[in-house]
Amino acid sequence: QVQLVESGGGLVQPGGSLRLSCAASGTSFSRNAMGWYRQAPGKQRELVASITSGGSTNYADSVKGRFTISRDNAKNTVYLQMNSLKPEDTAVYYCNAQILIAGLAYNYWGQGTQVTVSS
Repeated sequence: QVQLVESGGGLVQPGGSLRLSCAASGTSFSRNAMGWYRQAPGKQRELVASITSGGSTNYADSVKGRFTISRDNAKNTVYLQMNSLKPEDTAVYYCNAQILIAGLAYNYWGQGTQVTVSS
């Protein structure tokens, strides 16, 4: 059974930093593409950043240059380093794992962690 457990959210002032972590279990982590999504109140869930099994990364335009996604396959963990945070980054952040099984892609989600950027 695949489980994704996020941690690291909280309240931070504008311009501050946070690092989110997502620990995965029940899957061959190194083979999976991983991602971070976020959902603000009244808005749709959106992709923030993703990283392939080979380490290639992709970012939403709104976070380029401020956020960095990385993975540690030895720890089965993916990280999201968030710098220069803005109030508009306030949202629930979700970890995502895309797992290929018999040629089909399945998405798994964590429970989410709240990030609030406010003075």
